[in-house]
Amino acid sequence: MNSSSTANLVQLEKVSLRYGAGDRSTLAIDGIDLNIRRGEFVAVVGPSGCGKSTLMKILSGLVPVSDGVALVEGREIAGPLKSVGMAFQASNLLPWRNTIDNVMLPLEVVEPHKRLLRRERAAYVEKIEALLSRVGLGGFGNKFPWELSGGMQQRTSICRALIHEPEILLLDEPFGALDAFTREDLWCTLRDLHAERGVTVMLVTHDLREAAFLADTVYVFSPRPGRIVLRHEVDLPRPRELPLTYTPAFAETVQLLRSHIRHQSE
Repeated sequence: MNSSSTANLVQLEKVSLRYGAGDRSTLAIDGIDLNIRRGEFVAVVGPSGCGKSTLMKILSGLVPVSDGVALVEGREIAGPLKSVGMAFQASNLLPWRNTIDNVMLPLEVVEPHKRLLRRERAAYVEKIEALLSRVGLGGFGNKFPWELSGGMQQRTSICRALIHEPEILLLDEPFGALDAFTREDLWCTLRDLHAERGVTVMLVTHDLREAAFLADTVYVFSPRPGRIVLRHEVDLPRPRELPLTYTPAFAETVQLLRSHIRHQSE
């Protein structure tokens, strides 16, 4: 491996993944080359079924590649990674746990937090409450999921994904089920968390405006089997505020992404 490759936190080389075997197998993604720098915010867009979520599963270590090499911090991914946090379109909060206890869940399974949690629980609760306050959930630590709005549930889910301080945050359509105003509000929350914590983010989304607003780099996937048809570095200044989404430069970025997706669908 050359020195330029080790500079990347994530490196995929000619990665393919096939589900099943023989005549019934399905090639989900094919020949993916993708590098992510430490602290970079990457978005992946493309038509439904193009393998975006499959890519997430590979990076989290949930499924092995069929061909190629997938590396995190220069080491091949060989199983689930504790350095990864994940959040999905469904918040998947446990209904019998309050907000604090839902956020605490990764600390109960990821070392060294699992080992320290019993004797340092008060300190961990304080840390959770600080993070909840940061995303606008101060005072909601004792509320149960059914007492929270959809946006509040997603904030809780993102806090849960971040609480063990992962190197990589994987977000699979986290705002897809929310109304436009709540979604844009959460864009700003995620923007600020990324800037403050320096966590490396991969966002899978169907929302091209979301990708253009949040990402440093956007990858456009083809229909299945998913292949990268465009790598676009978003040349919009940071920090980005919502009025930017009404400018010609922003519209041009979104139209560029849309044109590549439309071309692949024709």
